[in-house]
Amino acid sequence: MTDATDTENESNGEETADETVEDETAGEGTTAIEGEGANTEVSDDAVVLSPETWKDAVPPQTPPIVADPPPTDEPFDDDRWYLNRELSELSFQWRVLHEATDDRQPPLERLRFLSILTRNLDEFFMKRIGGLKQQIDAGTTEPTVDGATPREQWSDALSMAADLFETQSRCYHEAVKPALAEAGVEVLGYDDLRPEEIDYLRDQFESSVLPTLTPLTFDPAHPFPFLSNLSLSLAVRTRKPDETIRFSRIKVPENLPRLIPADPDLPEDGETRVVPVERVIAANLDLVFPDVEIVDHSTFRVTRNAEVRRNEDVAEGLIERIEDVLRERRFATLVRIEIDEDTPSAVRDLLVEHLDVDDSEVFERRAPLALSDFGSLYDLDAPDLKREAWTPQQHPRFVGLNAKQPEEVFASIRERDALVHHPYHSFTDTVQTFLDAAAHDPDTLAIKAAIYRTAPDSRVIGSLIDAAKNGKQVAVMVELKARFDEENNLRWVKRLEEEGIHVAYGTVDLKTHSKVALAVREEDDDVRLYSHVATGNYHSGTAKGYVDLGLFTADHDVGQDLVRLFNSFTGHSRNRSYRKLLVAPETLRERLYELIDRERDHALAGRGGRIVAKMNALEDPGVVERLYEAAEVGVEIDLIVRGICRLRPGVEGVTGSVRVHSVVGRFLEHSRIFRFDNAGDPDYYIGSADWMTRNLDRRVEAIAPVGDPSLRETLDEILSTMLDDNRRRWEMRPDGSYVQARPGADEATRDTHEALMRRTSERAPDERSGRESEPRRDPSVNLDGVFTSDTNAN
Repeated sequence: MTDATDTENESNGEETADETVEDETAGEGTTAIEGEGANTEVSDDAVVLSPETWKDAVPPQTPPIVADPPPTDEPFDDDRWYLNRELSELSFQWRVLHEATDDRQPPLERLRFLSILTRNLDEFFMKRIGGLKQQIDAGTTEPTVDGATPREQWSDALSMAADLFETQSRCYHEAVKPALAEAGVEVLGYDDLRPEEIDYLRDQFESSVLPTLTPLTFDPAHPFPFLSNLSLSLAVRTRKPDETIRFSRIKVPENLPRLIPADPDLPEDGETRVVPVERVIAANLDLVFPDVEIVDHSTFRVTRNAEVRRNEDVAEGLIERIEDVLRERRFATLVRIEIDEDTPSAVRDLLVEHLDVDDSEVFERRAPLALSDFGSLYDLDAPDLKREAWTPQQHPRFVGLNAKQPEEVFASIRERDALVHHPYHSFTDTVQTFLDAAAHDPDTLAIKAAIYRTAPDSRVIGSLIDAAKNGKQVAVMVELKARFDEENNLRWVKRLEEEGIHVAYGTVDLKTHSKVALAVREEDDDVRLYSHVATGNYHSGTAKGYVDLGLFTADHDVGQDLVRLFNSFTGHSRNRSYRKLLVAPETLRERLYELIDRERDHALAGRGGRIVAKMNALEDPGVVERLYEAAEVGVEIDLIVRGICRLRPGVEGVTGSVRVHSVVGRFLEHSRIFRFDNAGDPDYYIGSADWMTRNLDRRVEAIAPVGDPSLRETLDEILSTMLDDNRRRWEMRPDGSYVQARPGADEATRDTHEALMRRTSERAPDERSGRESEPRRDPSVNLDGVFTSDTNAN
């Protein structure tokens, strides 16, 4: 299953007529870039998504974040000009949830997005709610730039999340589950089982499930049991012969399948019948607690704070510090309890008392909980219930190139820069080929790479190890503080060091978030530098579901900049200037301000002004204020922002020339593209940084200019296609709500991802391999939990 935040245009697996119509002009040229922005009108009669309206919200609108317009007579440092980042993040989650509520999609796609939403909200609570609770406990009352205190943000976010949870549960029970059942995929309760299935499951329980269970009883002789983060549990009350009632907790084993076949021998004609494992446990509690009466049982799930922080003044190594953080997360403060809506009040009260949570942190939901595990059904062999699979295509510039003939690989890059676009282009045939060629090339002297996240079975790491074994100088920057990937990265650090590779771990005060690699090659008694600067991680799995860009270049200045950047990783000093790269925290913010101000100056001088920028999040108040100042004098600005956005567009007289878009579809939009028109002599950039304070000031980021005219045309084509989308694109209103664009009655559907897949297929060379040779991802890799705006997707 790829990880994306999107969906298809089919209804129950059948394409509707207008969805198969292709607009031959969609995305061609640069009309949307050069003109006044998107040419699809956003409806004024959208229905706000809510637990009551999710079925008939057409066109759908996410809930507003603020009620009042900003004061146009006040300066831009007034807090009413800025949207709250937590509520903006939850607004993105509403857009993700809509992909599940949208009945134009096949049912397994809808289920997949319910699964994705669960993972997103798990992470939101672990990180964002956890961080707010820390501030509240520390007595912090200082408001953020939007004027909200930590307690106000915590309360508002919990309220907005409650509506998301309720809508998700209703969508599952009232729409997705029935649609799957109609198609022959049934998720069953025990009342739905046939007698022979009940017998089969009891045998399975006794032989395979019961031995893995460890019931923990709470009584005067036993403390309240410890509950691990995101664990699904059964709360069981039993009555002994003396009428004493005891509470016990049974953890649902995480190493067992969540969905158990009702009987593998019974399904016919493609029928799939599965039962959640917690229901199998609940139906057989007499085998767990013999000779006592089962009073009642219910399911619950806890979430712990992941924002544990170490004292930065402690004199310890970074590895030891990260290991301590991993240990402390196990026992961190609880930030949420989810309970079955049928949970007895006595059990609810017991959990609240002993887990020390506020009533507002308890979310009563209709079981099943933890729908993240239900995404496994997507792997069923049921093509009619999901989209047609996409196979990344070979890039025309890399066709016929082979890592065993490295001279041809480097000659191609030397001839002209190349821009690869994942997942439309194969990661294996481009990035992996480049690294393999460098590792085995007798003329390559050194390889350097910055690893933020990579696959557990990473071929990228394998190439670097091969290079070291082949006598190359290899230096690797592995960021140990990459959230939720610390353990995986620690393993790779130890493995690389065992091979004698120079490994840098990052610094205490900065995260290294840049996605760069460098091959140093001896050619004709000289040294040539080959660079790769990308928007995404060196992760073969996510490259099949994330939309990312990578620039291959032999530009000497870019290469020299990377040499300086890597030296700063392994040395103790940082360069303050670079030739072409924009590097955070040294030069990126200052240069970004200059580029925005230049467009403002052009507009004031009557030369027009135009900015088109694509990113994952726009949060930094300084950048937002600069954009406001540019818009106020007429600079036309289109921002394609996947998730968090603090800026308020469309305010009459101030930001009427600003449009904010968000595309949520088949793939996760992760690339960053920045275009500044410069009175007809535009500058283009791609790279790793969003316009967030953390990216500009607290991370090491690398942004590269794109100068090749044909590559600039490609970037314009991508941006134009997204701005022309009338199927997956949402447009923000001044109150922070988003309305989804919809095709008119006689208008062809224009879907960004479908259009780019079609275009890539049409342009792929005849000799293309047709299939990725990358092995299937490890099933333990959580690829679908990466659709939040500020977490694993980075």
